[in-house]
Amino acid sequence: MAEKSPTKVRMGEITGDEARTLYARNPVILLPMGSHEDQGPHGPMGDYFLAEKMAEEIALRATAEGTPTVVAPVMPFGKADFFGAMPGGIALSYSTLRAVLDDVFANLLRHKLTKLIVINGHGGNVGVINDATRAVLQNDGVLIPAMYLWRIAYGLLPKLIGPEKAKAVSSHGADPLTSLGMHFFPQNLRPDLIPNPPTGPKPTHIGLGFQGWGALDFQGAEVTVPLEYDAVSPNAVGAGDPRLCSAETGALLAAELTRIGAAFCAHFAKQ
Repeated sequence: MAEKSPTKVRMGEITGDEARTLYARNPVILLPMGSHEDQGPHGPMGDYFLAEKMAEEIALRATAEGTPTVVAPVMPFGKADFFGAMPGGIALSYSTLRAVLDDVFANLLRHKLTKLIVINGHGGNVGVINDATRAVLQNDGVLIPAMYLWRIAYGLLPKLIGPEKAKAVSSHGADPLTSLGMHFFPQNLRPDLIPNPPTGPKPTHIGLGFQGWGALDFQGAEVTVPLEYDAVSPNAVGAGDPRLCSAETGALLAAELTRIGAAFCAHFAKQ
């Protein structure tokens, strides 16, 4: 786990009496979510560490800038999608993850804690987060926004490192996660295991070329199929080249994600 912050922003570190005082003010509460899956030969399986760390960085900056913000315990297991083939991977069914989110929201809303923001670090979580937050809006009238960190990061990369490099490095198993990992947790990565990009023709299935994980190409049209990642890229690296990742890129991404996240906390707290 990350080192203890000089300012308490992790809900698990806040004492009972501190909590009674703090939560009476209805602070912003960030709910980090990630996954435990194959992140490439060189990457640690727990990308939830990065979602948690980014939530902490956002909370520290938002609090320092005048918006009290705390971070809930991270949800380390994402919704199951393409990665069931990975030994040691752990994922939750839709119904289980939805039930967990429903209970987390209900516990916080019971005490009038309404400034909730989901900090998401796994694409498979997007649908269930949307469904769970929609139910809260319909039943309780409380809006819970979500920030999908890596989708935001993909949009930032062309501005930070140039469009050509961003195109070459963006994908699962490469950026943004590998560079962020090199910045925050270099001790957890294995640079010696970073693979070369695949060469040769793209793999096929039922006579069709792959467009991506879970998608085939039929005469230019995308056809979705329930295939797992190992049918396309057994090492979990997509089209991007992880050799182009760097701690420097990670630092740039972390700074921008923190700035955007803290600014959104301040904006949301005023609504």
